[in-house]
Amino acid sequence: MLFNSIEFILFLIPVFFLYWFVLAKSLKGQNWLLLVSSYFFYGWWDWRFLFLILFSSLLDFYLGLTLSKTTRQKDRRILVWISLVVNLGFLGFFKYFNFFIESFSQAFTFFGYAIEPDRLDIILPVGISFYTFQTLSYTLDVYRKKMEASKDLLSFLTFVSFFPQLVAGPIERASHLLPQFFKKRKFEPNWALSGAKIFIWGLFKKVVIADNAAILVEGIFSNYTQQSSLSLIVGSFLFSFQIYGDFSGYSDMAIGLSRIFGFDLISNFRFPYLSQNISVFWKRWHISLSSWFRDYVYIPLGGSRMGKWRAVINVFTVFLISGFWHGANWTYIVWGMIHGLVYLLYFLSGESKKEINASFKLSYLTQTMVTFLLVSLAFVFFRSPSLTDSIGYLKGIFLGEGESTYFLSSTRHVMISVLAGLGAAILLVYEFAADRSGKTEVLLQTIDVIFIALCVLFMGAFKNHIDFIYFQF
Repeated sequence: MLFNSIEFILFLIPVFFLYWFVLAKSLKGQNWLLLVSSYFFYGWWDWRFLFLILFSSLLDFYLGLTLSKTTRQKDRRILVWISLVVNLGFLGFFKYFNFFIESFSQAFTFFGYAIEPDRLDIILPVGISFYTFQTLSYTLDVYRKKMEASKDLLSFLTFVSFFPQLVAGPIERASHLLPQFFKKRKFEPNWALSGAKIFIWGLFKKVVIADNAAILVEGIFSNYTQQSSLSLIVGSFLFSFQIYGDFSGYSDMAIGLSRIFGFDLISNFRFPYLSQNISVFWKRWHISLSSWFRDYVYIPLGGSRMGKWRAVINVFTVFLISGFWHGANWTYIVWGMIHGLVYLLYFLSGESKKEINASFKLSYLTQTMVTFLLVSLAFVFFRSPSLTDSIGYLKGIFLGEGESTYFLSSTRHVMISVLAGLGAAILLVYEFAADRSGKTEVLLQTIDVIFIALCVLFMGAFKNHIDFIYFQF
């Protein structure tokens, strides 16, 4: 069930009505409604996935309770390892089993031995990477005594399965989101209206920016051997805007929906393409994931406390794991390695700790453009189905073997290209202005909602009905 679908609207309206007009005085009733709705929402893809998320939730809930009652450190360590092994075991099996089997077979083939891999028809549960990390952060925080274990099973189950952010984040910390299920929620028109505005803006990013750009991106990447250098460059730039509009659009819709129901989620993006280096980029891109890796991987590995070269190893390890988290393909691992290597250049030179004032200076613009170029070129690996295709695409950019210019092949494609470019510019200007202005009057917010909704209605690429990119992760 996609946010940009009729099915979701038909699902949302009765849930909203029951939540605020029937169960407004019952906190427990609201939580029950959210839990049932969230499980229905998740089961819409495949009802069998419900058993997995329920098992994972129950496991971490009772492990958390046991951790809170256990004082012996050895026993506590065993309990947290059970959570890590089981949760990461499920994630590894569903997401990476076939990848490891095929890589193992290819390794032996390289040395002259032929091994036929036995693939399983494994369906990847939607959002498993997101809710796995969310439940793990809860268990780890309870183990570290950074938060008290929850004694309310209903609230905990709802926290894990909360439908606005269930399948593609933001990856919420229990310390931030879980307490909100214990507090009585009152309908506040201003808060709900701001949520509607954020949701509509996220929908604009998805169906106007991302889905229109996707038409050109698919055409260019699927036929890259016949494209000119200019076409391939445009394709890589458009994919950068596509994935940003797609993923940040989902995050905005999740944040907006949560506000409509009286909740507050963390921000997941903060103008990443205005970053002057890779270090700043990762402070602004997929913030909930990068901060998760910082707190639960980088710092436990020693962070920068054990010397520069140990910090270098830790940084590269985090980026390698980040690439692997995104998918069972060597392209994602190489993508993570590229970001890790570029990040280390700034890290070793001390640039990672510098925040350049975002003014229109030549140095700032130059660094921002270079950073965007590096990010776009790295995204070629992210978008391509294989390393061979990635290298072939980059080779086409620099050697220009193709002759076709796909994005100029017809008037329709020209209009889509212009639309995507204008949409990207509007996106950046609007977000920057909204961030600087702070609170907005109700009337202006209402006008914003209506205006953005009209843009979505008349410019959205609804016929393509493209899934969110991060659903596959």
